[in-house]
Amino acid sequence: MSEHKPASVPLWQQLQAVAQALAQVRRGVSGTAALEAVPSALRPGVQALLFQALRQLGRAQALRAQLASRAPAPLPDALLCTALALAWDPDNAPYEPHTLVNQAVEAAKNTRSLQMQANFLNACLRRFLRERDALVKATDHEVQAQWNHPEWWVKRLQKDHPDHWQDILRANNQAAPMTWRVNTSRISREALQADWANHGLQSQLVGEQGLVLTQAHSVRDIPGFAEGLCSVQDAAAQCAAQILLKDLAPADQALRILDACAAPGGKTAHLLELLNDKSEVTALDIDSQRCERIAQNLQRIGRTAKVVAADAALTKTWWDGQLFDAVLLDAPCTASGIVRRHPDVRWLRREADIDKLAAIQKNLLKQLWPLVKPGGRLLYCTCSVFRAEGENQAKTFVEHNTNARLLPSLGHLRPQSGATTAVLTDNLQGDHDGFYYALLEKLPAP
Repeated sequence: MSEHKPASVPLWQQLQAVAQALAQVRRGVSGTAALEAVPSALRPGVQALLFQALRQLGRAQALRAQLASRAPAPLPDALLCTALALAWDPDNAPYEPHTLVNQAVEAAKNTRSLQMQANFLNACLRRFLRERDALVKATDHEVQAQWNHPEWWVKRLQKDHPDHWQDILRANNQAAPMTWRVNTSRISREALQADWANHGLQSQLVGEQGLVLTQAHSVRDIPGFAEGLCSVQDAAAQCAAQILLKDLAPADQALRILDACAAPGGKTAHLLELLNDKSEVTALDIDSQRCERIAQNLQRIGRTAKVVAADAALTKTWWDGQLFDAVLLDAPCTASGIVRRHPDVRWLRREADIDKLAAIQKNLLKQLWPLVKPGGRLLYCTCSVFRAEGENQAKTFVEHNTNARLLPSLGHLRPQSGATTAVLTDNLQGDHDGFYYALLEKLPAP
């Protein structure tokens, strides 16, 4: 059992905030937005507990159904499920289960809208403590309880990845580490790693430019971050710029690059770190506020791009008519490959979202392909493990565009946690999220 360090605020107060955030997620609000409403002093502890609750929510909901056949109102149900999610597995509980139960009841007593439910919550949770083993056993057969994902999600993975669906689900239920990309245009990875070690920060190599911290820290405490020597970016996401630019042109050639869905700017920054100063990058995003984030990230690394707030699919509203040597299309998707970092995604998505997003991806490919020079390339990628957003999308595009050729690329990467070598033989080595990559070359006109 892993005990949290003594909290600076009472545990009941943290559980109160976790339940409120969970209730918002269940209404369709992202976990990020829900946490923004939490007071800053509470936020770190609340985020840790919320993420753990989201990773165990399938089991918690099944247990709640055993304890109360009729679901309570949203907020008391969220508090009850929070306590069950955190307490059901004593070996992995952040606090001793009796403590969690006591503090959950205290949270109800101290929340005006929950005071009338405090006795009900107390009765459910006390019964859970008495009958834990029998109640857990009674839920073991339920797919959602066993895997802590919606049943449709599990079935989709079984269809898309029949040999690896269990590995994907297990990885999804692990917390992702803090992975960094080293700006190798200014410092070698080994030099930065040595500097970190001198400051007591241990790390492991991952990918071509990545370092995985053994223990996460605030970015403000990381040597080199403020100076732009490193940036937070998962190892799978780091592949985008590397794949797009590899063997594209001589190192001294001026290239014209488009990052079509660029916010928050990690891939834009990586492109600029790998390109020479003569090249230019246009970074697009449909959200003007997110474009400000791109500009801030580029300022920190000391690079500039043409940042434009526009819908990439509406090319007439932003394109100047000059063709691009290369286009990076990191298309909107279900984010099914990054649920280690965003455990709310599995509960926010609906199965119908896959087809809706696939239609957006298809249109973006159709609209951006004419902007690529003959002999140039487009890298299509999504942070999804669903084939409708990956392999199927690329295959269909090539079948309908005779001037498109699929170059060797990574295809579907499945999320992989805590690995120093490739556990799944066709994956990258090390720890990384789930992604899809297809590199398309535009053939010259006959």
